[in-house]
Order: sequence, then C-alpha cells, then structure tokens
Amino acid sequence: MISAFANTFKIPELRSRILFTLLVVVIVRLGAVITLPGVDANVLQDWYQEVQEQSSESHGLTAVLALMNVFSGGGLQNSALFALGIMPYISASIMMQLLTAVVPSLGKLSREEGGRQKISLYTRVLTIVLCLFQGWMLAKSLVTPEANPFLRDIASGSTRELVPDGGLLFIVKTVIIITAGTMLLMWIGDQITERGIGNGVSIIIMVNIIYALPAALFQVYNTYVASSGENLLRPFQLVALLAFLFFVVAAVISITQAQRRVPINYAKQVRGGKMYGGQSQHMPLKVNYAGVMPIIFAQAILMFPSQIIGWMFPNDLWARNLSITLGGGGSGWVYYTLTGLMIFFFSYFWVATMFQPNQIADDLKKNGGYIPGVRPGKPTAEFLDRTMSRLTFAGAIFLTVVAILPPILTKIMGVPPIAAQFFGGTGLLIMVGVLLDVMRQVETHLIQRHYDGFLRKGRIRGRFDRPGMKGAAASGNQILWLLVIAAVLIIGGIVYYQVANQ
Repeated sequence: MISAFANTFKIPELRSRILFTLLVVVIVRLGAVITLPGVDANVLQDWYQEVQEQSSESHGLTAVLALMNVFSGGGLQNSALFALGIMPYISASIMMQLLTAVVPSLGKLSREEGGRQKISLYTRVLTIVLCLFQGWMLAKSLVTPEANPFLRDIASGSTRELVPDGGLLFIVKTVIIITAGTMLLMWIGDQITERGIGNGVSIIIMVNIIYALPAALFQVYNTYVASSGENLLRPFQLVALLAFLFFVVAAVISITQAQRRVPINYAKQVRGGKMYGGQSQHMPLKVNYAGVMPIIFAQAILMFPSQIIGWMFPNDLWARNLSITLGGGGSGWVYYTLTGLMIFFFSYFWVATMFQPNQIADDLKKNGGYIPGVRPGKPTAEFLDRTMSRLTFAGAIFLTVVAILPPILTKIMGVPPIAAQFFGGTGLLIMVGVLLDVMRQVETHLIQRHYDGFLRKGRIRGRFDRPGMKGAAASGNQILWLLVIAAVLIIGGIVYYQVANQ
C-alpha cells in the first residue's frame, strides 16, 4: 500500500489532479472562516465555547450544535460566507432524486436523451430557492437570537449585540452573500469532479468534517490526559477508545462494501449466424443500499420541528426542553427510540423508491437472463424484493447503531461531542465512503499504467460506481496559478491574524 501511494506521484495526470484538488480545498476552507459583514464573530465564538463547556445536562444541545456545524466546516459557527455549506445542494439533489422515482413525468424525462441535464438544471434552481429560504432564516436568527432556541442564550449572556446594525439591508445582503457562497461551492465541486480526484461535492463535505479533527484531538487530550490528575484509569480509557475507534472504522468499511452477489445466467441465442449469451454474471445487492440517507432524514426530522416550535413560542420553556429532548438531552431514550424507528422507516422507504425489482426482472427477461432456480418474470421480482428486504433489515440495524453511538459515548464515557462524532454518525459514514471512492479512482489510474493497486488481491469498491474525472487534468500553468493564489491567501490570513491579536 505504501508503494501505491508513492506511485501516485509518478503519473503526471494523477499528480496534477491531486494537486488541483488540494489547492481548491484551500479556497473552500477560506470561505468557512471569513465572517459575514455586519456580524460580531467574537460574540458567537464565546457562546459556542460556553455551550461546549456546559455540564452533562446540556449534552443534547451540544450534540445538535455539533451536527449543525459539522457540514458547514465551521462556517455556521463563524457566521461565514459559506455558512450553509453545500447542504442546500445536497438537499435539492435528494428531493429531485425522490421526485424522479415518484413522479412518472420526471422519471420519463430522466431516461430521455438530454433529460439528465434538465434534471440537473431543476436541481440547481431548487438549490437557489433553498438557499434563499435558509439564508433568510439564518439572517433573522442572527438579528434576533432570542427567537432561536439554539441562539437564545446569546441575547441574555452577552453585553454585546451579535449584529450591531441588523436592519433590512443586513438581511438582504446576508441572504445574497450566503446564496452566492453556496453556488460557488457547487461550482467548485463540479470542477473537482472534472479536473480533480473523487466526487467534488463529497470531497467538500469530507473536508468540512475533517476540519474539526484537531479540535477534537485537543479536547480528548484535555479530558483523558491533561485533567486526569490522580485518576490512573483515564489514560487506559483513552487507549480503549482508540482501539474501539479502529474497530468501528473497520466495521463501517466492511458494511459499506458488503454485498450479496446474486448469480445471473444468460441463455444462448443465435442472431445472424452468431451466438450470443451463455455467460454467467452476478448482480450485486448492497447491504447498506440506502447509504447515509436514512440518518440524514431522521436527524433532520428530529431537528427542524423543534426549531420551528422555538420560533413560534420563543418565550416558552417547554419549547426549549423539547429541542433538547429531540437532540438527545435528558434521559435520551426518546431520542434513541425515535432515531431508530425513523432510520428503519427511511431505509425501507429509500429502497422501495430507488430499487425497482419489477423493472429489473423485466430487463432480465428481455435480455434472456435468469436467476438459477427462480422462474423469470414475477417470481424473479418477488425473489429480489424478498432478498433486498432482508438485506435492508441488516443495514438498518447497522445504521441505527452507528447513529446513536456518538451520544451514547458522550453520556456514558464523557467523550466531548466534537470528538464523539468521529466514532459514528453521519460524519464517519461520509468520510469512509468518500475515501473509498477516492482510493478506487486512484487505483484505477495505477492499474491502467501497470502499477500495483492498494490491495494485493481484489479491488477496492466505492459506495457508487461514479465515472468521475470527466474533464482533462489541470495544466501546469493552472496548477502554478493556484499555488500562487493559495500562498497569497495563506500569507494574508497569517498577517490578518497577527494584526487582529495585537
């Protein structure tokens, strides 16, 4: 494996793609730290720090804040240009994908020539609509934090206003800037997909998740080493946590790539004096077919109703208690139960929407394919549906365990929420899936140039078989300009930090 990493820089095209991706990531991170005009970032930073240092009674609120902040790469915490991150585009893509499977006209359009481009255009328009709505909500919450159950303590706990001049001009300006930031991220993701390595949108999400790793390591060190005192069990607990982390990552990788191979045989056919068919293939049915989507849906449904109720009843204590309960606070059994039920529901809902056994059975029958021991047509569709239902049950159990693992570690072992998110949940599933996709694309380049891949036997399977890398690699001049821009941004950031702290 070490030799495979060394060989990646021996291929000029692959080296250019990797450097292009790394340099574009600098721009992504820059937009997540530049504060929106008119916002006092120090007030928000002090409040986030205060929430993270609260007692165990507020673990639910802390976990919700960590979840809301992780996908924006700190942009939400910093009230930055990329405060919404790439999530509006992800939400729009999921909505259009579901509508394509449910609405017959959209499904027909997606199968026509040029239909996918129209679906992509509709997705981008829907992204703008979501950005305008979410940007308006975020701007209003910055102006009147007492109306937001997650920002309510800012108004009472700080003598300084979060937004000194929060008029209509600030709201309009903030909505436009946030929308433009999300659209820029979407364009950057397309550039990474075409000229870089991996799927651009997934790379942006992974980078935004990894940004919290240094802070998580620092908090873990303070919790289990620096503040251990005479408690000699603390260092051993840290070693046990590291071993458990390796076990969880290995389990996530195994389940992500796990699949059942259904054998498919094709009957021999004679066409024009030539014989076709007669070969045997297999149909891979993934155990975790829905991926990370059920967890995202479940957490979103638990999160947004509490926000809406908090805005409708800003002065009621029960609204705040409800938001904490739905975030895993209190005893936590309500959160765990609802999360598990929703993950099971959305796992089967996603499979029922995206996996079409009747269509697969008809396609096999038309092409002369059949499953050994199963009659073509309706029996094949029933066999595939029954098999996929059993696999989905196992995948839903796995997703439920992964989803509730971070808050359980926070409650039982006192792991800081920012560090607990790396032990499971949405972040870990996304990171593992993206890294597998990137390694698969790199391995394809290596094997095509007659280099050894990462594995001695078999090949790496990603989450999806995306084509990726559709455009030409960046030229040497483009890489040079990106290096110059990245160097200027880094030097400017260091100078600004030094001047601001004098």
